[in-house]
Amino acid sequence: MKVLQLDVEKLAYDVLKPEASVYEDTKEKHAEFDDALVMWICVEKGDTDETADAAMRDTLAFMEQVGRKKLVIYPFAHLSSDLAEPEEAMRVLEHMYKSVPKGIQASKAPFGWTKKFTIEMKGHPLAEQAKSYDAKGKGRKTYKKAKPTSVNTAIVKKSDWSGLPANDHRTIGEKLDLYSFQEVSPGMVYWHPKGHAMYRELLKFVRENEDRHGYEEISTPAIANIALWHVSGHIDHYKDNMFLFESEGQEYGLKPMNCPSSILIYKSKRWSYRDLPFRSAIMDRLYRNEISGALTGLFRVRELTQDDAHIFLREDQLQEELQNVLKLLNETYSTFGFSYKAKLSTMPDDHMGDEKLWERATEGLKKALDDNKIKYVVKEKEGAFYGPKIDVDIQDSMGREWQCATIQIDYQLPLRFKLEYVGEDGRSHTPVMVHHAILGSLERFMGILVEHYQGKFPTWLAPVQVKVIAISDQSNEYAHKIYEQLRKAKIRVEEDTGDRTMEYKLREAIEQKVPYMLVVGKKEVDAGTVAVRTRSGGQKFGVKPEEFIEKLHVEIEKRLLSAN
Repeated sequence: MKVLQLDVEKLAYDVLKPEASVYEDTKEKHAEFDDALVMWICVEKGDTDETADAAMRDTLAFMEQVGRKKLVIYPFAHLSSDLAEPEEAMRVLEHMYKSVPKGIQASKAPFGWTKKFTIEMKGHPLAEQAKSYDAKGKGRKTYKKAKPTSVNTAIVKKSDWSGLPANDHRTIGEKLDLYSFQEVSPGMVYWHPKGHAMYRELLKFVRENEDRHGYEEISTPAIANIALWHVSGHIDHYKDNMFLFESEGQEYGLKPMNCPSSILIYKSKRWSYRDLPFRSAIMDRLYRNEISGALTGLFRVRELTQDDAHIFLREDQLQEELQNVLKLLNETYSTFGFSYKAKLSTMPDDHMGDEKLWERATEGLKKALDDNKIKYVVKEKEGAFYGPKIDVDIQDSMGREWQCATIQIDYQLPLRFKLEYVGEDGRSHTPVMVHHAILGSLERFMGILVEHYQGKFPTWLAPVQVKVIAISDQSNEYAHKIYEQLRKAKIRVEEDTGDRTMEYKLREAIEQKVPYMLVVGKKEVDAGTVAVRTRSGGQKFGVKPEEFIEKLHVEIEKRLLSAN
């Protein structure tokens, strides 16, 4: 059995038409749920009532942890290809539904129907949990040894995105040759040269912002002994989603998060109150063993990079640091033209630590939001178990909202790892931690950007910023000279000196969403100029190459939102 637990702000679905030979009768064509735990379930061959009972026990424990009283059982066959027969799957799901104890408001989406759904997730770290159960109900991931396949078929086979909407990031990414997804690395991105150029630009952007705000970048190993996550307490929540293996009798894992290893760098030296705050930034690759059926292009992957940061500070520095983080957040989102709104999540019932500390931390978050004139809504009892937090939703060009940034105050990990600094009084004190990510997963953020701009990226981010087009063979040499001039000026440029018509070359460049096209013919060769065209149809003749490069550098360096 595969289960994906989702803690949601809202779930709504419409029942459209039967998709299986066996399906439940239903008169309910529309349903909506707020503040619920959604249990996406795929019943597999061999699953029993024992399997179902184990999954339900885990789900009820999770509901208690996050304070939910509503449960939605949602059949979702796409989580596995090893499906049980429909009649048996319906029986198991009904058994689960009837086993829900009193006090829980349970609902069940109809089995065997095509459903159109919308979902808004909570923003806390445990909001999405994937689990797998064997026939005896043991909650662990099970693997089948695959038969070897030929190298040729393994490396050339990629995901099939046929039938996806034209505005989907997978469709646009394939058309613009940005990235692909190969079967040999499920849930991991193969960055093509153009896509990797954009990925590097995002990293450069993040690094420049963080450097300006006083962060120091670190990096830690991808592999660590699982004892590290036992100390942090994360193993209780993430073990099922970790890639684990044994070596010389020890259990190791690929890191699913950066917090514990960043703490080890802090712990490696002695700190004075004068040394704080220590603003550490880390952009290492992370690995999370998501269920294959839940993988969705760039939006949900197994290998990801986050613009993580962990600030170690004194209690009296907390307000100033929060102000600094919110300024960083505003600078970041304004660069992309995103509007955003904030949510303040307060102390949950199942919390750790002194409630007075929680009160101080929450008031600090409120003050930081108010001082920055950021509007927010309060989400009562939805903070992380270790502290209150701010979650930020951005809105894209299609009006959709995406939860990206999170800012969390943490008193608990410093205590668990026994972190210290020497105070002005000469005594040992425990620092406070602020965790934050602004873009979140770079892979997911890239997917958002692709759909937000529909491939028409600002010039600074565009994979190809300029294309030089020769009208005829007589202008090829001059076109190549312009190409080299742009390339040496650190501009991402392509040249087209083929024998196709100018109209064809221009149309191809526009379809590739290239911001600028420099067209050169005999007139431009004689005058030493270029004709500048934009992808929106604007044009200007008789432009000196040096003048164009100078203006383009300003547009790129200031990361302007291109009008074309």
